[in-house]
Amino acid sequence: MSQVIPIKTLHLFEKLDSLLIDLLKSLSADDWDMPTVSPQWTVKDIAAHLLDGNMRGLSISRDGYRGDPPGEINSYRDLVTYLNDLNTIWVLAWKRISPAILIDHLQSTGREYVAYLHTLDPFAPAIFPVVWAGETESKNWFHIAREYTEKWHHQQQIREAIGLPHPLMTRELFYPCIDTLLRALPYAYRDNDAEVGTLIKIEITGDAGGIWFIEKTMGGWRFVKNLAKAEPAAAATFSPESAWKLFTKAIKAQDAQGEINQEGNIDLLKPVMSMLSIMA
Repeated sequence: MSQVIPIKTLHLFEKLDSLLIDLLKSLSADDWDMPTVSPQWTVKDIAAHLLDGNMRGLSISRDGYRGDPPGEINSYRDLVTYLNDLNTIWVLAWKRISPAILIDHLQSTGREYVAYLHTLDPFAPAIFPVVWAGETESKNWFHIAREYTEKWHHQQQIREAIGLPHPLMTRELFYPCIDTLLRALPYAYRDNDAEVGTLIKIEITGDAGGIWFIEKTMGGWRFVKNLAKAEPAAAATFSPESAWKLFTKAIKAQDAQGEINQEGNIDLLKPVMSMLSIMA
């Protein structure tokens, strides 16, 4: 019997990339220099970062080329610092390159990267674990879903900066993204010493949202399903916009109070309010 992929995202990459290319081709010269919710990054900087994702993914995963070694990585913070430095160097280099060339490279490498991802066994070990979910080894399907969230939220940052319509905020495109981001929940609660059986409910409103439950067990926190009638010890309800921004460090919880509702034991919701589903 074939295994079922928990979160299917690979079939959405081509559509997401196509929407990105159409978006970038529509931008004016001034649009490229617009500031975004990502500190110190313009629209063009984020587009360049997305290109880095394609090219680094192909170089490391497909071609087995890692470049210069990172030096000593002794902690999560060391890893984040190393990745931030890589991102900064790349973005600075692309400031001298025209938007037209950037679009061409995004289009060509996007096709190559998606083609490569299709060759992966979804249940084989991924080249990198999803560290923000607390994993030391991940399956390829989760690695691919993580890549999807990167492409989704960075494109959405560009759309927010320009003030354009939001075709990404649909059930088809948004739900797999937020479902993946919320995979960080059990790890975010790892140090919470609530009693066994404690239930936390997370809801994202709207047609593109849903409801997630995690429960404290003897072995730690885990996702549980079909508990719509159970009484959670605490519940947090987010608008879709506040959810993706909060979990990708675009906003802090206090900046979205009107879009987040907390009920029950509020202390039990502190981990989700500070949860990040990116390397930051």
